[in-house]
Amino acid sequence: MTYKPIVLFVCVHNAGRSQMAAGWLKQLAGDRVEVRSAGSEPADQVNPVAVAAMAEVNIDIAGEQPKMLAVDEVSRADVVVTMGCGDTCPYFPGKRYEDWDLTDPAGQPIEIVRSVRDDIATRVRALVTELLSTSTN
Repeated sequence: MTYKPIVLFVCVHNAGRSQMAAGWLKQLAGDRVEVRSAGSEPADQVNPVAVAAMAEVNIDIAGEQPKMLAVDEVSRADVVVTMGCGDTCPYFPGKRYEDWDLTDPAGQPIEIVRSVRDDIATRVRALVTELLSTSTN
């Protein structure tokens, strides 16, 4: 059985940044990485402007639902990527954390959300390259 790294993307509402990052990772890594996302204060729905921006690059996140961050999700993850949720994410010594400083797309026009989407894509591509090169060694 092949090892699949688990990546958890966390933002406050789990409605924009973390959903876009999860969509990119699923698209770029396929089934080689287990992808999770959650929020410290989940919204009722995924940001429709984020859904539209991702649809422009043929990634469908319309069916996703914001989820509450659970401690066990953090403990299971190999990499926890936070996006503006500060200290609300549980900390486990020895676990890999990354904090991506990204503009919150909530309430932003599509042009700003596209910029956030593209920034996330660049970061996720680098993460995929790193994860898949280390998971096969």
